[in-house]
Amino acid sequence: MAPDLPAGVERRRFDGNERLATRGEPVYGEPTDGEWRAWDIRRSKLGAMLDRGMETGLTGGETVLYLGAAAGTTVSHVADFAGPTYAVEFAARPVRDLLGVAQPRSNLFVLLKDARKPETYAHVVEPVDVVVQDVATRGQARVASANRRFLTEDGRLLAVVKARSEDVTADPAEVFEAFQSQLQGYEVLETQRLDPLHDDHLAVVARPE
Repeated sequence: MAPDLPAGVERRRFDGNERLATRGEPVYGEPTDGEWRAWDIRRSKLGAMLDRGMETGLTGGETVLYLGAAAGTTVSHVADFAGPTYAVEFAARPVRDLLGVAQPRSNLFVLLKDARKPETYAHVVEPVDVVVQDVATRGQARVASANRRFLTEDGRLLAVVKARSEDVTADPAEVFEAFQSQLQGYEVLETQRLDPLHDDHLAVVARPE
């Protein structure tokens, strides 16, 4: 039996199709129905994880550190159902869009920072229940390990490993295996490839050791 969706996330019908949805201001042209907005799982790896019934541990209301927030497609949905949400993004251009996403979401805090250098935002981020990682960089396991410092003892890491960001020539399966072997400070609970929605991506659920 699939786990329950977090409080604040529902399956609702849009244009005749059942889709995940959250309550909030629309961000990226997604269909809406009153206060509800469809969560496009083809544009959101975390959405795909929830849609596939992975045991994310999300129940709603959590404090979240989101690494690799980009322009806010996924983190906007997270902020719709979570508690305080810290959105870390390194590139200045998407951060401008992200600031607009945060404007109607008083619980979404935008940080123009490098997820590889958590010491630069450690003075801002409180202990969190969940770290969501979706970064396009080499050394994705190092990023997750470095940000372990923010997680509470019973927290969760929800990471998406991008094989092509590590090595465009390597076999994705080898990249995914290397990520898990290099991950420090965590116990891996569940993994699932996200093809065909997101080619050469592995979703990982882990908890602090």
